[in-house]
Amino acid sequence: MAATKDPRPCSIADTLAVVGEKYSLLVLREVCLGNGRFDQLVRNTGAPRDILSARLRRLVEAGVLTKRLYSERPQRFEYRPTQAGLELEPVLMTLKEWGDRHLRNGTDLPMTVEHSCGGALVPVVTCGACGDPVRHEDLTARPQAPGWTLTGPTAA
Repeated sequence: MAATKDPRPCSIADTLAVVGEKYSLLVLREVCLGNGRFDQLVRNTGAPRDILSARLRRLVEAGVLTKRLYSERPQRFEYRPTQAGLELEPVLMTLKEWGDRHLRNGTDLPMTVEHSCGGALVPVVTCGACGDPVRHEDLTARPQAPGWTLTGPTAA
């Protein structure tokens, strides 16, 4: 097997480079809930101010959030999700559902989210081609990155 210093090329890793740092997904949660002002974000995420500033800067640079001036003096900004940020909301809902089920055992839930139909949201990932729910046993990964197989890098 060829030795390589570079990890597997991966869109999951690319995504985590944007939203995988501590507090980033919590910032996105709050902004999606309509809490986009800095003081709200500090209070609701528990992030230290300097770290929150860095996360907000990164999320804006990555196109996940937009920054809008809402006060000239003192200069204050509000953050809102972009289309790319809104497309991460189902990921947040899926993480929430997993935590409700596996960490809270379905009890003492800190928040419920209702769908427009009036029911409690229980997100389900489905195949865009056939509409069936996604199950591990139905998936087949096919590496596309040159020099990589499912088990790792190919021999040189």
